[in-house]
Amino acid sequence: MTRGSGPRARAPRCNQNSGTQVTDTPMTTLETERTLLARLRAWYSAEDANPTKRVQFDRPLTPWLFVLPQLAVVAIFFYWPSVQAVTSSFYIEDPFGFGSTFVGMENYGDAVTSSQYRDTALFTAFFCVVVTALSLGLGLLLAVKADKVIRGTETYKTLLISVYAIAPPVAGLMGMMFFDMHMGPIKDLFALFGHDLRVGIDYWDTAIALITISVWKQIPYNFIFFLSGLQSVPVPVREAALIDARSGWRRFRDVILPLLAPTAFFLLIINITYTMFDTFPIIDVIVKDKPANNPMTLVYKVYLDGFKGNDIGGSSAQSVILMVVVAALTVLQFRFLERRVHYG
Repeated sequence: MTRGSGPRARAPRCNQNSGTQVTDTPMTTLETERTLLARLRAWYSAEDANPTKRVQFDRPLTPWLFVLPQLAVVAIFFYWPSVQAVTSSFYIEDPFGFGSTFVGMENYGDAVTSSQYRDTALFTAFFCVVVTALSLGLGLLLAVKADKVIRGTETYKTLLISVYAIAPPVAGLMGMMFFDMHMGPIKDLFALFGHDLRVGIDYWDTAIALITISVWKQIPYNFIFFLSGLQSVPVPVREAALIDARSGWRRFRDVILPLLAPTAFFLLIINITYTMFDTFPIIDVIVKDKPANNPMTLVYKVYLDGFKGNDIGGSSAQSVILMVVVAALTVLQFRFLERRVHYG
């Protein structure tokens, strides 16, 4: 149609996905219904325009069936006990399950105002800081040394990693044999310096044993990740650092350590979780049947009050407080420490 003689004709457009031509003229009711039906079929069969970017399933419920076992485990062994702990923390319950009395926040008040609970919380913080620092530091040191070993590399690594295969209760039992007051070699070592080591009787002697065994158990885990991180540092980066800085400490501090920051941040969270929860079997082996004169962590105190003292409500309140503290620590770590971590 010529200029000025009427409305301009619109050229058909090409749909990039299907390759068919689409006009701008209004669709009829039949065409609209067919389009909606096609979209519903595509959604139901989980079709995708780019099948290389996602796994295809015949039904949309299929992927949920794959993750259902894991969701069931989390719901049964985490969410349901958490809800039960929060509920029980507001009651004084009969240990045999014959009844309960609602007391509100009284269990929380008794826990916070208790001097024994405060002392346990202070030791838990001290224990967490010392074990985490020593485990990370020694794991990194051994990884740096292993990265430079030329002869006997596999033997050296195997000896360091093999400790991680030992279960925590077995590690506690082995450590107790080393610290035994009658035949332990570590007692003889302390005797050379004039100190009578009495694990299970003296407060700080027991604390030394707990820290030593917990650090020994966790070092291989940190060693594995730090060694993997060191071996992933590109060779050109190492060569450039060797040219720019003659000091080995300066090369490690300015080049290698920043590249290990993501690994170190991950291990920091894992080690704090380990000292708070996974050291329970070690503590149980060392201080079992004699907890009055020995240090313990908050997790072990929850166990003693709940299963030994039959104080279900009080131990539930302590577990809720511990859960809130661990969640707050995790949020603070991601909020402030992750900013200093450079990925990539």
